[in-house]
Amino acid sequence: MTTMTAPAQATRREWAGLAVLALPTLLVSVDTFVLLLALPQISEHLHPSSTQLLWISDIYSFLLAGFLVTMGTLGDRIGRRRLLLIGAAAFGLASVLAAYAPNPALLIAARALLGLAGATLSPSTLALIANMFRDPRQRAVAIGVWMACFMSGAAIGPIVGGVLLERFWWGSVFLLAVPVMALLLTAGPLLLPEYRAGGAGGVDLVSVALSLAGILPVVYGITGLARAGWQAGYVAAVAAGAALLVAFVRRQRRLPEPLLDLRLLANRTFTAAMSGLTLSTMLTGAMMLFITQYFQLAAGLSPVRAGLCMVPAAVAMTASSLASPRLARLTRPAYVIATGLVVAIAGLVTIGQADGSALVIAGWALITLGSGPMVTLSVDLVMGTAPAEKAGSAAALNETSGQLGFALGVAALGSVGIAVYRARLSAAMPGRVPAGADTLGGATAVARNLPREAAAVLLHAARSAFTAGMHTTATISAVLLAGVIVMVIALLRHVRPYGPADDSAGSAALEPSHPAAGELSSASPRSVA
Repeated sequence: MTTMTAPAQATRREWAGLAVLALPTLLVSVDTFVLLLALPQISEHLHPSSTQLLWISDIYSFLLAGFLVTMGTLGDRIGRRRLLLIGAAAFGLASVLAAYAPNPALLIAARALLGLAGATLSPSTLALIANMFRDPRQRAVAIGVWMACFMSGAAIGPIVGGVLLERFWWGSVFLLAVPVMALLLTAGPLLLPEYRAGGAGGVDLVSVALSLAGILPVVYGITGLARAGWQAGYVAAVAAGAALLVAFVRRQRRLPEPLLDLRLLANRTFTAAMSGLTLSTMLTGAMMLFITQYFQLAAGLSPVRAGLCMVPAAVAMTASSLASPRLARLTRPAYVIATGLVVAIAGLVTIGQADGSALVIAGWALITLGSGPMVTLSVDLVMGTAPAEKAGSAAALNETSGQLGFALGVAALGSVGIAVYRARLSAAMPGRVPAGADTLGGATAVARNLPREAAAVLLHAARSAFTAGMHTTATISAVLLAGVIVMVIALLRHVRPYGPADDSAGSAALEPSHPAAGELSSASPRSVA
């Protein structure tokens, strides 16, 4: 009979290190939302063209998604703490450059550097959490805290951004990063352990090029499809990127030390958890864009008041993320996740029938409350089933799938919502729909230049049409999310509850279908205190 050694328990140093790691996670989330508020002032002061304004908005997410795989593996090779600190220094520097950019070109360059640096933060942070918290129960709690910080940025971002933009210039929103990164650079070497895979070789540059050449066109094409509809150029970009990703996958299978070890996907728990998380992100994440537009454009709220409307959802997500690990000790994670998704469906149904801000606030709070177990426990299962020396790669793969899932959701569900909006607007307008009113934001801009009566008619029709599109999208998402529940129960019900450490030592890792933990260990991991 084999006696299993209980994993080491985290000490105060690890929990203090988690606080340091949570700050950049919160910041990255806040940064996404404050930029949206700053775009009007950027347009007024820097006078970018429409193309430049799109690049200012999009270049960050493009490079973030494109470099996640590379940075995750690079952290495994050179050290996760080292890569995190390098990224933090670069992020702080790029934030200063963005804040004081004198023209659109330099602001685009600074945003590109922010995306590149941001790609080092998420996988390094998540991989370090997996290394610091080896006990499954403690790791799940730590990931819950990490995820709660990320989601809180959705509520804090508009509030903080609105206050800064009312009192300071547009560049102030970028300077939020500087003190946070300074704290990380100061406290990180003291509180965070270094970890790298011993004996790992260099990074295959051809694989890096193929991953970038594949991911960037896919993300660009999906984003374009979400914004402009089914245009041939964007479809061609997605197809070309997909073909290059196929070439990337084939190369990884041949290399002795691949950039991305695809054997991680051979683990049933790993693949099922990541797939469920991607699908749920695709179905519920896209609703955030509808909801933020609803508050500001349909309900006519200020950015700060719109941010306050998001607070109940952030509180619900925080509570759910922190409670999920405890619930997973009482019953199997699959059932905790499935129950949460039922609550999320209730939220989608609520939004599908909402006729005012109160129901939208309640529906979004139910969605985030129900999504907490899916996000927290799925990420924990992904990280818990990956070998320690592959934690960076696992984190990068998880983050990349989430980015693509969100983009796909915006493109697919957003297209449905826009189609309903345009059909309802055409039916509601007494005459021809004015040029430029094919989106709610466009209709709001057009209305400013119309006589008062005509503007009122257009705004009423546009807001009603947008609400109908949101209703349809939420209803479709609710139906499809029911299918995700079935998938989660079918593929993850074998994972046992998080019991005592000596019984669960990576609860999913003891399952019979887990061949990867030993097979993937090509070299002994080396931990440096």
